[in-house]
Amino acid sequence: MNVVKPHVSLNVTNIDQSVSFYEKAFGVAATKRRPGYAKFDLQAPSLNLTMQEAPRTGVNASHFGVQVASTEDVIEAKTRFEAVGLKTFTEEDTSCCFAVQDKVWIEDPDGNSWEVFVVKGDAAVMGDSPALKKDASSCCTPVGLSQKPEVQPSASSCCAPKTAG
Repeated sequence: MNVVKPHVSLNVTNIDQSVSFYEKAFGVAATKRRPGYAKFDLQAPSLNLTMQEAPRTGVNASHFGVQVASTEDVIEAKTRFEAVGLKTFTEEDTSCCFAVQDKVWIEDPDGNSWEVFVVKGDAAVMGDSPALKKDASSCCTPVGLSQKPEVQPSASSCCAPKTAG
């Protein structure tokens, strides 16, 4: 698998204040800015840091991930995860975080979500999930896989697996 860089997604209460802080901390401007969303695609340290506005819940990390170079790398990760008994959820050509992506999700024992993903291009919207219309913070945050044993991909999901049936 050709890992491009680690990915961290943060929930923040004020996107403008957070962008200002991280621009100062990293010494570079945000790579992408949209209403309620920002991305820093850093070379040194090698990091894909995104943030989206969300109400304070005591949980500041949205999810974690590893950006890879190709869809084949995503498929390789899925195969490896399933071979060792991990539950997975995949999305293809999903619009998430203003990008078109292929991805596979897993969840650790404490409910932390991890994605292995490839960015295939820009998207005009944060996501195309029906849940996004109700709660923008739900985009790019998967529902707990361990609590919902059967998940089915949805072409309209924005990083949020839906339960079957």
